[in-house]
Amino acid sequence: MTDSTTHAGPERLPAIPPERMSAEQRRVAEAITAGPRGSIRGPFAALLRSPPVADRVQSLGEYLRFHSVLPPALKELAILITARQWTAQFEWYAHHRLAMEAGLPPAIARAVAEGREPEGMDEDQRIVWTFCTELHRDRGVSDATYAKAVQRFGEQGVVELVAVSGYYVLVSMVLNVSRVPLPAGEEAPLRPLPAR
Repeated sequence: MTDSTTHAGPERLPAIPPERMSAEQRRVAEAITAGPRGSIRGPFAALLRSPPVADRVQSLGEYLRFHSVLPPALKELAILITARQWTAQFEWYAHHRLAMEAGLPPAIARAVAEGREPEGMDEDQRIVWTFCTELHRDRGVSDATYAKAVQRFGEQGVVELVAVSGYYVLVSMVLNVSRVPLPAGEEAPLRPLPAR
């Protein structure tokens, strides 16, 4: 597991000033800012180096973040699990607040940040935690885990749980490679996990 020191250093792909954007970059940037995100932040400054990729990534992300069939607190739990797997500091910083606003108990988020199984999860939280943990760790899920997830969330919910996990792996990769910084004065929320 890579730790946060690997991501130290200056931002590699910072925001492109509007006057230096190509017409295609400007079109995609305007589409992002006109949508529910409202601004270019997180991975999108880096992704604008490839406008076709940025456009498609923001479209998928908009659906998953704002329109998924998964309840918001459970979706945010899946995102936090992914951020922890990748030690994606900005991802954790951005989504921890959203998870708290959606009603995820702070103790569950704290356990995920520490790389341990949370205590006191309800059945839905346990299904999501088990599914996402197995998916990241084992590169698949057991039949028992799959059956519980389908029974609770349906096939669409399972596909969207996989999509949320995969999408935020991509986002975490972009954030880590481009070294998107936390806001001034914020400390890295995730500590390195022991090597497995």
